[in-house]
Amino acid sequence: MRAFKYALNGLKILIGEEHNARIHLSVTVVVILAAIALRVSSGEWLALILVIALVFSLEAINSALENLCNFVQPDLHESIKRIKDLSAGAVFIAAAAAVAVGLIIFVPKVIEHL
Repeated sequence: MRAFKYALNGLKILIGEEHNARIHLSVTVVVILAAIALRVSSGEWLALILVIALVFSLEAINSALENLCNFVQPDLHESIKRIKDLSAGAVFIAAAAAVAVGLIIFVPKVIEHL
């Protein structure tokens, strides 16, 4: 039960303190509403859920690494910058994949409804 409490606190910190996580959350709400409106299939829901989870998971890891780096080395340091850039790059890769999945799912459905 404690682990669940800690995990929820981590989500609260992520959404409450990380600007990019709030952007991801806003996009997620729009994607879910579009998926409902356009009646995506079970397989498409699965793909959407997986990429959404991937983006949020990597955003949480990125934020944790940034906090750890700032704790260990508050001053600018090239090694810390590399670590932060690499973890931000991981989030970018996941977000780009999520956009690609979204385009593959939604573009044909939008065209169909025009």
